[in-house]
Amino acid sequence: MSFIGNIQELVIRNDNFREVVFTGKKSQLVIMSIPVGGEVGEEIHTGVEQTLYIISGVCNAILDGEITQVSGGDVVVVTPNTKHNFINTGNEVVKIITTYSPPNHIDGRVHITKADADKDVEDETFGETNK
Repeated sequence: MSFIGNIQELVIRNDNFREVVFTGKKSQLVIMSIPVGGEVGEEIHTGVEQTLYIISGVCNAILDGEITQVSGGDVVVVTPNTKHNFINTGNEVVKIITTYSPPNHIDGRVHITKADADKDVEDETFGETNK
């Protein structure tokens, strides 16, 4: 199974914290919406490489304690075992397209808020065991 779609339209319309758009055998496509003052949350993926495409907004990308301001048009590649977080420091919602290799979330999963994502133990467990 493959995926074709207008990802820019999907990410701009998305108001959910995280929405899994497509999951293949070796990669995954996810869209995110980080509210003003919000964050992705500090995490480490031991067996997953993550690429984040910042579509709009301004945020601090924190990789192993080093802070870099990124904004629409920037891309950040997070290699396995890198402690990372993305904090919205601007005055508009940050829109992100992210890919994981291998997949890190349950296919089709939608988290309306970060609090919903934090409570989803099943999804978090999937990310830790799918390496």
